[in-house]
Amino acid sequence: MKKLEDTVFAIVGLGLIGGSYAKALRNRGAGRVIGMNRNHIVSLMAKNEGYITDIADDQPELLGEADIIICAQYPGAFVPFVRDHVKYFRKDAVLTDAMGIKGDIPERIDALLGPEMDFVSAHPMAGREGRGYGQSSSRIFEGANFIIIKRPQNRRENVEWIRDIALEIGCGRVVELTAKEHDSIIAYTSDLPHIMAVSLINSESMNEQTKFFVAGSFRDATRVADINADLWTDLFLLNRGPVLAELDRLETQLQKWKKALVTEDRETLHRMMDTAKSRRRDMFYGKH
Repeated sequence: MKKLEDTVFAIVGLGLIGGSYAKALRNRGAGRVIGMNRNHIVSLMAKNEGYITDIADDQPELLGEADIIICAQYPGAFVPFVRDHVKYFRKDAVLTDAMGIKGDIPERIDALLGPEMDFVSAHPMAGREGRGYGQSSSRIFEGANFIIIKRPQNRRENVEWIRDIALEIGCGRVVELTAKEHDSIIAYTSDLPHIMAVSLINSESMNEQTKFFVAGSFRDATRVADINADLWTDLFLLNRGPVLAELDRLETQLQKWKKALVTEDRETLHRMMDTAKSRRRDMFYGKH
């Protein structure tokens, strides 16, 4: 495993996550970062700011100089990109991604790679409102969880290499999960909160007067409604099975609220809220 300053990186897709990767890597001493983006102006901006050292937009052969290729693309673009560009990769390149949903994509990527290449699928649990390079920041990784997809075909030294890089850019914890475990958990912790935020904003209760009555709870609950619709449409559809299961569970909870309110069941209302308070405190502060 090479040190950060000796590793040549390529980042494909210089949006929110890819741009943040470039900034974090360069800020922490990466010597060479090759950038590639559909919008050439974004690549020029990243190079002018010093966050990438080379532009591969019109020179895909530069990808062949990278030890590690980070694909920070939409799920629908990832497989076609690898299919079209694998001929440029180093014969022993390590490929990784940042996709929020995995499904069967790791196996589809494996089928395209050469025998010495290794795809270590990953998901940095980092982000913020908005989209694009302009919203990117090295700070989004600070303290974040970083998930590596557990797959027996990966070389252990490459998994450790990706783990070390995640910690170097500021991630607080690295965990390994299977793709199925990952997608199931993400449906609850990421997909469902985004659906709830969008649903609150799209409610018939939202009108011109609402903004004058918004306090912290509504701002917190709807923060992620400032959403990248192109990306999240892909993510919801790719993970629709687990997402539908979580929607069923949410509906069960809402039905409990409706029943308790209709029957004026004070005890049940109190118990549901008290349980939630205890669970949230345990999650963030540990059991007391």
